[in-house]
Amino acid sequence: MFGLKKPTDTREHTPSYYAATANNATRYPRLEGSISTDVVVVGGGFSGVNTALELAQRGYQVVLLEANRIGWGATGRNGGQVIGGIGHGHERFRRHVGQAGIQAMYDMGVECVDIIRDRVSQYKIDCDLTMGYMDVALKPSHMRDFEEEKQHMEDMGYNHQLELLDNHQVRDEVGSEIYLGGLLDRTGNGHCHVLNLCLGEAAAATSHGVQVFEQTRVLKLQQGAQPIAHTEKGQVNAKHIVLCGNAYLGNLAPKINRRILPANSSVVTTKALTGEQLHALIPNNLAICDPRTALDYYRLTADGRLLFGGLSNYTGREPNNLFDTMQHKIVKVFPQLKGVELEHGWSGQMGIGMNRMPQLGRLNGNVYYMQAYAGHGVAPTHMMARITAEMIAGQAERFDIFAKIPHWPFPGGQLLRTPSFALAMMYYKLKDELF
Repeated sequence: MFGLKKPTDTREHTPSYYAATANNATRYPRLEGSISTDVVVVGGGFSGVNTALELAQRGYQVVLLEANRIGWGATGRNGGQVIGGIGHGHERFRRHVGQAGIQAMYDMGVECVDIIRDRVSQYKIDCDLTMGYMDVALKPSHMRDFEEEKQHMEDMGYNHQLELLDNHQVRDEVGSEIYLGGLLDRTGNGHCHVLNLCLGEAAAATSHGVQVFEQTRVLKLQQGAQPIAHTEKGQVNAKHIVLCGNAYLGNLAPKINRRILPANSSVVTTKALTGEQLHALIPNNLAICDPRTALDYYRLTADGRLLFGGLSNYTGREPNNLFDTMQHKIVKVFPQLKGVELEHGWSGQMGIGMNRMPQLGRLNGNVYYMQAYAGHGVAPTHMMARITAEMIAGQAERFDIFAKIPHWPFPGGQLLRTPSFALAMMYYKLKDELF
C-alpha cells in the first residue's frame, strides 16, 4: 500500500512533504571560476542562509555555497517545531560563562523565536507560522520535570506564557489518552513549514545582494587570515569563511567533525484528514512533543495532515519499513487513526554534541563554524547566525559566551563513535521505559 519514492538525483530534495508543497523550486547557479568576497558561507540551511542575511544587512559582500539545494539537509527535513531555548542544561556551564552568560543564554532563547517572527513579517514569508506548543508527560517523573522547568523559567523572569496542565486539561489540547499532563506555551513557541521559511529567507538574502550558488560542493578549505573555499569547478577567495554544514559537513574540517555525531530521525505525513478528525486530534493546532530520548513529535499541517516524527537513533539509518513503523507509532498515540493512509515519508540527519549545546567557535584564522543543535535547531540556528555575524562585525560579547563552553570529541574515532553512542541511546531508551 505504501512506497517511498527515492529522488533520482541525490542533489535534489528528498521526497518529503515539504518539498512536495514548497512555494517554489530554487535554481541558483553553480559556481564556475574564481570569485572574491568579504564572507563565504558554506551550507544553505537555516544557519547558513541567516548568517548570509545578517551579514548582508550589515553591508558585507557575501557568497553562499550549497552542495545541493537550499534547505536540502536538516532544515528541510525536520518536524517544523519552532521552539525557543538554546541547548540543554545551561546551569552546567555557570563556571565557564558566569551568571551574566547564563542569563544571556536564556534571553537569546527567547530572541531566537522573535527573529523568525520578524523575518516572516518583514519579508512576508508564506510559511504557515503558527504559535502554540506543548510538552506532554507519559509518566509522573515528566510532570515533576515540567513543574521544575516552569518554576525555573519564572525564577529567571519568564513568567508570562507557561501553563501546567493536569491529565484532564491535557485532553482539551490533544485527543489522546496516553498523557498524564502537559506544559503548554500558547504564544512563545509554535510550528511552520520549514522549507518555505528557509526559501523565503534565502530570497531575502539575495535581495540584500547575497550571491547564492547551489549544487556547489566545497571540497577543500584553505584556512588562515585570507581563507579560500575550493569547490568542484571554482574557488571563493574571502576575508572570512563560516561553516554551517552541521551533520552534512562531512570531514571538511576534521577538528569539528570529531565533535559531532550525525543522528537519524524520520517523519511521515498522513493524507489529508477531515475537519472533524483534525479537531479531534489537536483542536488548537499546537505542536506537540514528549520528553523521551527517542521522542515522538507531531503537529498538523496547513493543508490538513498529521505530520508525525520520531525513530531517533545514532546509527544514522532509516528503517526499511518506515511507513509501517511510523504508522504503528501514530496508532499508539491516536488509536482512532488506525488504518489511516500515509503519503510522505523521509529521514534526515541532525548533529549531536556530547554536551547537547550548540557548538560555536573559530578555527584557524578567519574561519568560523556553528553546529550541533541536537534536534532542536529551527529557532536556535537563527540566533547562532546573528551572533556570528555580530562577531565578524566586531561585536564579540555574545559569541564569546558560546565559545567559552567546552566541547569534546567523541571517543572511538570514525569507526567506533556511532556504535558506542547507539549503545548509549539504548540505555536511555530503557531508562525512559522504566523510570
